[in-house]
Amino acid sequence: MVSWKLLGEKIPWTQTEWIKEFRRYMDYPEFITKNSAMTLEEFKRIWWMEYIHRTWGRAIGATFFIPAAYFWMRGYFAKAMKMRVLVFGSLIAAQGLMGWYMVKSGLEDRFNGPSDVARVSQYRLATHLGLAFVLYTGFLWSAFDHLLPADTLGHVSNAAKRFRGMAHACKGMVFLTAISGAFVAGLDAGLVYNSFPKMGDHWIPKEILSMTPKSLNFTENPVTVQFTHRILGTTSLALITALWFMSRKRLLPRRAYFATNAVAAMAWMQVLLGITTLLHYVPVSLGAMHQSGSLLLLSTAIWLTHELKHVKRFVK
Repeated sequence: MVSWKLLGEKIPWTQTEWIKEFRRYMDYPEFITKNSAMTLEEFKRIWWMEYIHRTWGRAIGATFFIPAAYFWMRGYFAKAMKMRVLVFGSLIAAQGLMGWYMVKSGLEDRFNGPSDVARVSQYRLATHLGLAFVLYTGFLWSAFDHLLPADTLGHVSNAAKRFRGMAHACKGMVFLTAISGAFVAGLDAGLVYNSFPKMGDHWIPKEILSMTPKSLNFTENPVTVQFTHRILGTTSLALITALWFMSRKRLLPRRAYFATNAVAAMAWMQVLLGITTLLHYVPVSLGAMHQSGSLLLLSTAIWLTHELKHVKRFVK
């Protein structure tokens, strides 16, 4: 889909309209350099996927803005909630704009030759995903505030406070690992080395710093991007496993133990799924499951930190 309209794109119903839409797509680098053998039926599939994604996004916006406007005008929101509504609304708008800005990067003539694959910018893809995760985090945290308020402890020990800090660190690592996954997806970096735990015959691949300046390797070199994602993933797993062991010896709110178990179980499942996806050369089904797993893992981490919200951060 090569156009964007705020209130939605026109659906091509007739064969003539579909051919016209397909011909528009033929003018862009993605078709010329990557999909030149695509048939009209194949084009229809990717068009409908993009249309459904955009329609779903607009539905999310409507589901938020219409009730929010009603409750705001009726005076149902306290001052703190009004601030949240403004932030959430701004994030939804930014997410939509970033989505189109990301798609636009895949339609621009910015590719350097026949060996350069037409794709959306990995920077914009990571930003689009990051905004979605930040928005989701805010929504889920607010939902917990209203539907599952955190328990309190009669006595908060210094050990419990340190555990809370560790839980937030794990949540941050999960978020960072997920964002690095967007760079993996944007560069097709999951296809450069499909072995584990080594990358080919080496623990550290020789191409890891092949670009100059060196800093570009971490966001534009597929080998380095995959290596970084592996390191972040295994580090997150190690921290979460350590967190689980710490929870066995800490006095915590009751539901925090269940949340810690959920985080640990999901972390192991996500890493195993990631390895399986890699070894099978990233089929779409496994790739989608791995991406969904990152959201589930983040959800459990948010739940855990919410259960610890009454455990004060700083040790006196």
